Amino acid sequence: MDEAGRELFAETIHAFLSVYRYLRRYSRQVQEKGLSGRQVSTLRYLLEAGPQTIGQLRDYLYLNDSTTSELVTRLEQAGLVVRSRSGSDSRVVFVHLTPAGRETALRIPLGGIPLLRERLKRLPPDRLARIRDAMRELGELLEIPDEC
Repeated sequence: MDEAGRELFAETIHAFLSVYRYLRRYSRQVQEKGLSGRQVSTLRYLLEAGPQTIGQLRDYLYLNDSTTSELVTRLEQAGLVVRSRSGSDSRVVFVHLTPAGRETALRIPLGGIPLLRERLKRLPPDRLARIRDAMRELGELLEIPDEC
């Protein structure tokens, strides 16, 4: 590797580690408030989108059904969400924010993955595609399995 290549390598590793450290720091800040990043993402999503089914939350969070259900159960036990059956189809259960959940969603500083979700939505498609491609390439370099 020549000097320009070493410099590009160093800048790339530095940029990646900066993102990694930031995400860890935000995660610790949120955990100090008694929540996980997924819980914050769930509360923010419900705040923005309104009541959602477990399946809709699962799709938004990219989790499986049981993990999503456990997440909602923890939020429900904390008094931040409630579940209710649909009036038109009793098989359908919606997850709603409680007033405490709404206040928490507004109070928790937006950062980490929840902030990334917000900002990515606003990007033009060409820029979003470049980021997607770069993330896929990182996944390949780290040998991350597709099911993660």
